[in-house]
Amino acid sequence: MLTTLTIFTLQPGTTRWGLAQMGTAPRQLQRVAGLRFFKMLGSGYDFGLKPNFQRYALMAVWETMAAAETFFATHPLWLSYQQHSTETWTVQLAPLKAHGLWDGQNPFDYHTTPAPADGPVAVLTRASIKLWKAPQFWRAVPATSAAFAQAQGVRAAIGLGEIPIVRQATFSVWESAVSMQQYAYRGAAHKGVIQRTRQEKWYGEELFARFQVLGGQGTLDGKNPLEGLV
Repeated sequence: MLTTLTIFTLQPGTTRWGLAQMGTAPRQLQRVAGLRFFKMLGSGYDFGLKPNFQRYALMAVWETMAAAETFFATHPLWLSYQQHSTETWTVQLAPLKAHGLWDGQNPFDYHTTPAPADGPVAVLTRASIKLWKAPQFWRAVPATSAAFAQAQGVRAAIGLGEIPIVRQATFSVWESAVSMQQYAYRGAAHKGVIQRTRQEKWYGEELFARFQVLGGQGTLDGKNPLEGLV
């Protein structure tokens, strides 16, 4: 099995097309052979509430690597996204640790070969925010975003979402598990938010997953975030 995340940066003037795909693409993806789980995701500027209508993502879990390769080589939906994008970046992932639920399931709960101790890692956090807790959540976002910007060893970080305001996710890629852990467990801003989510019960459902980064293709903001790592 294989997990992939693709980030599409759309061409200027394609806002209506990109929004339309959020409604129509899932019906096509449901029919893709070997696609075990998927989510079409929007994004926001600096992890905030302001949507970025030029950037979207596809999170996918494949039954086999061959199924993923076939989709990325031949599927009309993928080819259409490429035609409408200024750049795409796809990262291949193998779950190291995953707990919690995403729509009632843990899509990353499958066996993989243990990762090298010093290799790059990626982290996905996803939550369904209780509507009446959303103001507290969003007031905490700027401090977390600023901490990401100052963190050592982060190669890429993006705020994603299924539904504005209440179904949110973050995805980040780190040079090593050590750099990720320094941010997660030593950063005061991040630790404070984690404590508040537990104490004040912000989430109706949440999932945390850590991945080994296997490889990647394409660019994000004009560069390959994995350059020199894999």
